[in-house]
Amino acid sequence: MNQHFLEKTQVVSGFVPVSMTSAQTGDYVSLKDYGRCAIVFFAAAGTAGDDPTITLTQAQDVSGTGVKALNFTRIDVKQGTLTSVGTFTTVTQAAGNTYTDATSAEVQKIWVIDVMAEDLDIANGFDCLKAAISDVGTNAQIGCMLYFMHEPRYASGTLPSAIVD
Repeated sequence: MNQHFLEKTQVVSGFVPVSMTSAQTGDYVSLKDYGRCAIVFFAAAGTAGDDPTITLTQAQDVSGTGVKALNFTRIDVKQGTLTSVGTFTTVTQAAGNTYTDATSAEVQKIWVIDVMAEDLDIANGFDCLKAAISDVGTNAQIGCMLYFMHEPRYASGTLPSAIVD
């Protein structure tokens, strides 16, 4: 298909580049109009021991009604000097709503968690998710997060917003 990137993907800011010396939490995004959401966390190297932890939650609306854990088992990572890391490594973990790597603080990193709408508790009305990064300590480590809403349910030149219900 010869579609422009934005005709098939809605891009939403989780949080802008910031020193992660305090916890960073993205807004809730709605999967009502999308089949998937790829959460992309991108960060610079920091200080050993200041390893970020990503946590996923789900809710019944974008204001956060009924918040509960959103478990996942797969995360794809590039870690190291990113100009020399060409491919992602798939990490499989026991189902849980958090991920951390005990040596990730001291390297550059891109982490991707791709969530399908049906991974949420849709039977009980959950169709929104958000990701948060823990406080990494007092040392500077710059990071940001984006949500890539993809597999739109309806074809359109302009995709619907993912930050409203």
